[in-house]
Amino acid sequence: MAVEHNTREIEAGVVTDLRERMTYGSYLGLDTLLASQHPRSEPEHHDELLFIIQHQTTELWLKLVLHELDDARVQLAADDLGAALKRIARVKHIQEVLTQQWSVLATLTPTEYAQFRGALASASGFQSAQYRCVEFALGNKHERMLEVFESSPAEHAALEAELHRPSLYDEFLRLLARHGHDVPRAVLERDVTKAHVYTEELVPVFQRIYEAAGEGRDDDHWRAYETCEELVDLEDNFQFWRFRHLRTVTRTIGEKPGTGGSSGVGFLRRALELTFFPELYAVRTRIGQ
Repeated sequence: MAVEHNTREIEAGVVTDLRERMTYGSYLGLDTLLASQHPRSEPEHHDELLFIIQHQTTELWLKLVLHELDDARVQLAADDLGAALKRIARVKHIQEVLTQQWSVLATLTPTEYAQFRGALASASGFQSAQYRCVEFALGNKHERMLEVFESSPAEHAALEAELHRPSLYDEFLRLLARHGHDVPRAVLERDVTKAHVYTEELVPVFQRIYEAAGEGRDDDHWRAYETCEELVDLEDNFQFWRFRHLRTVTRTIGEKPGTGGSSGVGFLRRALELTFFPELYAVRTRIGQ
């Protein structure tokens, strides 16, 4: 049956006089947001807008990831494991979106990108302060990274604050210690401005948690076990994101150096060797032996 008018009438209750009212656009600040894309190529290349929006949306999601990781650590410090797990679960969903976004940028062919890449000059994702804050929040800390942001006081201050703050893993290990798990004192008192490194003495702690949860001993071991698996999910997702980044860059620029001066794909490939929670992977070798 044909639709006679193929339109939808505006319901009587819908507000149409928006003078002096909060609107969708004003609430979201769309005037500013949608006016923040400034292609630099001359003449403007069609595909540069894709490149800009891809990275801007990534930065918005990273802002939310930091918001959630910030509160997850607050909740762990307060022994509210349920709230912390809720925050981590949301981060995992954001990570999935961020990974899927690479498929959009991968539609940019080498020829298309080459026509405006020069407009980036020395700009590079390496300079993303929020990305570095996320890495620091998860435990991959490197004090020299602060040098990159010396020209931006606000970004430098944010990264420096993360450098001196316990990571998500630090807070989880402290929670385990408060709940009677035999976390080594050296781990609890470590210098949190340094990257966490593999600590053999932690592996038996996690082995007992996994084995006790498997035997259904008590809720405390089960919640700790659940958190371990959530952290493994978090790291796996991060590595998937890194890998998709590597593959997208490889198919777009090949072995060319990065615009920020890095070696390009070689630099990204080495990032795949970094880990946040090494003992949570090492324990898998021990279980069942």
